[in-house]
Amino acid sequence: LCRGGLAERLCRLQNRERSAISFWRHQCISDNKIPSDKSGVLIVKILEIFEECTIQVAICQQLDQSLAMLSPEDAVVNAEEPILKVLFTRETAAHLKSRPQDVIHIYPPWQKLLLQNGDVPVIMNTYFSQKVLLSEHSEAREKTYGLTKMLIRKNIISLAQTFGLDDLDDKLHQESSDNQVPCAPQTHNNGDSKLHLLAQSAVNDSLLEMVESQGAVGWREVQVRVVIQRVYCLPAREGYRSHTQGNKPLLSNGGMFCRLCLLVQDAYGMFSEVQLQSLSSTDDIEQYCRRWEGKSCCLAGMKILQRTTRGRALGLFSLIDSLWPPAVPVKVPGQSQDSEMMTTNLPPPSFCYILTVQSGEIHVEVDEEEQISNLYQPPAVHGLKEILRIDGCNERCSFWARVLYQRLQTKHSVPIDQREMLLFVTDSTLQNVVHGIPKVVAVSVTASCVLSMEIIEALSAGSQLVFFKDALWGNGRIICVERTVLLLQKPLLCSAAGADLSELTGPVRLDELDSTTQANSICALRGTVVGVNESTAFSWPTCNRCGNGKLELYPQDRELLYCNQCSEVVTTPVLKMQLEVFLSCPSRSQSTVKVKVWQEITLFVLLTMLLFLQTYEVQSVLGKEVGLLNCYVHSVTSHPNCVALEEIVLL
Repeated sequence: LCRGGLAERLCRLQNRERSAISFWRHQCISDNKIPSDKSGVLIVKILEIFEECTIQVAICQQLDQSLAMLSPEDAVVNAEEPILKVLFTRETAAHLKSRPQDVIHIYPPWQKLLLQNGDVPVIMNTYFSQKVLLSEHSEAREKTYGLTKMLIRKNIISLAQTFGLDDLDDKLHQESSDNQVPCAPQTHNNGDSKLHLLAQSAVNDSLLEMVESQGAVGWREVQVRVVIQRVYCLPAREGYRSHTQGNKPLLSNGGMFCRLCLLVQDAYGMFSEVQLQSLSSTDDIEQYCRRWEGKSCCLAGMKILQRTTRGRALGLFSLIDSLWPPAVPVKVPGQSQDSEMMTTNLPPPSFCYILTVQSGEIHVEVDEEEQISNLYQPPAVHGLKEILRIDGCNERCSFWARVLYQRLQTKHSVPIDQREMLLFVTDSTLQNVVHGIPKVVAVSVTASCVLSMEIIEALSAGSQLVFFKDALWGNGRIICVERTVLLLQKPLLCSAAGADLSELTGPVRLDELDSTTQANSICALRGTVVGVNESTAFSWPTCNRCGNGKLELYPQDRELLYCNQCSEVVTTPVLKMQLEVFLSCPSRSQSTVKVKVWQEITLFVLLTMLLFLQTYEVQSVLGKEVGLLNCYVHSVTSHPNCVALEEIVLL
C-alpha cells in the first residue's frame, strides 16, 4: 500500500475497528452480564432471517425498554411497534448465532437508514450487538439449538440482474425463487429432504462468486461446479499429518508426506487448486488421473487456505498458463451469455485461490460416467527435439521418453530425501538427429516432485518408457517440479501436436566426448590409456549374499567379517576395487581425461586382465586403445584443462 494513501488509512481504520469489537465482546464475556448503560441501546426481537450478498438480514420488531428485561417467550410484541430491517455482517452473525424469536441488544454507534421508496428503516453498523438470555428456559433452548444446524434462506442476486445487463424473463425469476431454502433447524425427520433441496438449488458455476459470497470461513450450504484439469500430489508439511489426519498415516515420498490435489477451472475460466486428503498409496495417483481428469465435479465443504498471486507461486501459474487460453469460449461476468464470446483476448488469471477441505464435509463429487468436458485441455505431447527449441522460459511441457540412466546428486550437506535426481532420457526425435542437438538430455527431478513407488521400482529394475506430464522447461533445462507427474502409461487423452512419437528401433547412441560436453551429462568415450593412478586405487570387501560394502569385524572372532544387513558372518567376501585411468582422447586433445572405473565395468575388466597377464606391470596397459565407453561427466575445468568422468552401465 502507498504510504499515507487512502488504502493504507482504510486498512488501519479496519484494524482499529476489529480490535474495538473484539475488546468489547471480550469485556462482555468476562463480565458475564449485559452492560448496564441502556442509553442509545436499540432492543429488537427477530421475526425472520435471510442472507443476501453475504450480509445477514433480520426482519425485527423494536421492543420498548420496559419489555427489554423479559425473556423472549414473555416479550409479547405489540403489533404497533415499528418493523426494522437489521443488517449483520458475516462475522457478527456467526458470533450471535441468532434465530427467530431471539432478543438482540444493539449498542451505539448503530445507524438508521431511511430509503426513499422503502417503508422499513434499515439499521446498520451493528457490530456491538449481544443476544439476551434472561431465563433458564432460554438457556436450555439455546443449548438444544446449538446441536442443530440452522439453514438460512439465501437470496442469490446476480450482478447482471442488479444492473439490468441480462434479460429479466420468467426463467430468471423462477431460478431466483428456487434458490430460496426455508429457514428452520435441521432435524432427523426432515433434514434429508431439506439437504436434498439444498443440493439441488445451490449449485453455482463461478468460483469467484462462491468465494465472494461465502467468504473465508467455508462453503457449507452451496456447491460450485468445475472441471478437473489436472490431478497431482504435492508434498505437505509434517504438521499437516497431525492437523488433518490424526493417526491416519499419509503416503510417503522418500520420507516426505504428500496429499492429493486438483487443479480445477470454472465456466468463467477461473482456476483454483483444491488440496484434498491423503492417498493410501502413491500408486493411486495414476488411477485418479485416468478417472478424474477432464470430468466435471461439484465442490462442497471447502474453505480458503490462501489467495496466491503470480509473483508468489510461479510454479502454479506456469501450469495455469499452459492451460490458457481456454479450449472453448468461457462466460464473461456482466455480459449476456447468448452472445458469441471470444477467449483469445482474455488476459490470463493474475490470482488463484488455494482451497482445502473441511473435516466432516462432503468434499468432491465427481461424475465419472459423464463425458469429458469441452473445457478440458489434455497435455500437449511434444518430441524432445521440439522442446529443446522452445524459446520461452518456465514453459510447461509433456513428453514420452526412454530413461537410460539415473543418478542421485551427491551433495553431502543436503539430506538424501531432499536431493535432486537426474534422469537421462532420449527419444526417436533425438536419436535421428545428425548434429547440433544432443542425443540424450538430462531431466532434473527435484525433491518436491512426488514419484510413485511404481515409478521408483520400475526405474531401479531397468530402462523404462516414462510419460513426463507438465515438466518445466527453461534456461536450457527440463525440470520435474511440484505438479509434475511421471507415469508409466500414456494418458487416455493427450494431443500429439504432430510430434514424432515413434518407438526407438535400434541401439541407443550417446554423444561422444568433445569440446561442447558439459558437466552432469553422459557421453560416449574412446581413447588411449596414458596412465593409471596407483595412489588412488583401492579395494574393499563386500557381502557375497547382499552386496553390502560396509562390513564390520565379528566381535566373537576378530579375524572374520560380519554383515549387519544379513546379520550373518561373511566367510567368503567378494573383493571390489576402484581405479583411476588417464586417457588421451582425439576429441579433447588439449585436456586431461580422467576416468574412474569399477570392477564390474568393461574397462576395468580389460585393464585387470592385461595387468594380470603382465604380472601387474602398469607399463603393459599404456598405449592400449579403449572405447566406446559410456561415461558420466563429473566436472569439466579449464584451469587446469581437465575432464573427470566415471564409467557407467546404462539401464
